[in-house]
Amino acid sequence: MGPSSFPPLCGEDARILILGTYPSPLSFESGFYYGHPRNRFWPLLAELLEETTPVTTEEKKTLLIRNKIGLWDVLDSCDIVGASDASIRNPVYHDVHGLLAERNIKAVFFNGAQAEKLFLKQKRELPIPSFRLPSTSPANAAFSMEKLYQEWGIILDALKND
Repeated sequence: MGPSSFPPLCGEDARILILGTYPSPLSFESGFYYGHPRNRFWPLLAELLEETTPVTTEEKKTLLIRNKIGLWDVLDSCDIVGASDASIRNPVYHDVHGLLAERNIKAVFFNGAQAEKLFLKQKRELPIPSFRLPSTSPANAAFSMEKLYQEWGIILDALKND
């Protein structure tokens, strides 16, 4: 069984929650979400929010909190080969419903099909709208940064409809 994932980063006034699957080995090494240098999550989010791409963990946390974005993973732990979501076995789930009950989050966004698929295996409906977005992983070569930007723009609508 792999190590436990990171705790949620979700300020009291968060309006959306982005759920990934499970941290990659490089994320565990860096100590925070999306630590792989080729993952496009941080540059994409910064571009959408018209901000400078954060580099340090503190800058990443500040970017999320300031923009009312929560970030977590669907899984707390699992058996996984490297960073291959397709290899995940024996998933242990985070209590996403518990977090949603504590916050005034308006929408959940899954970073990739695998995050959504694993979440849905729990057979528990979300009490708020949810959306699957294309993965920001470097393995998702089918999506250019421009295409990701177009698809991920939906989070801005959710943040504006506060």
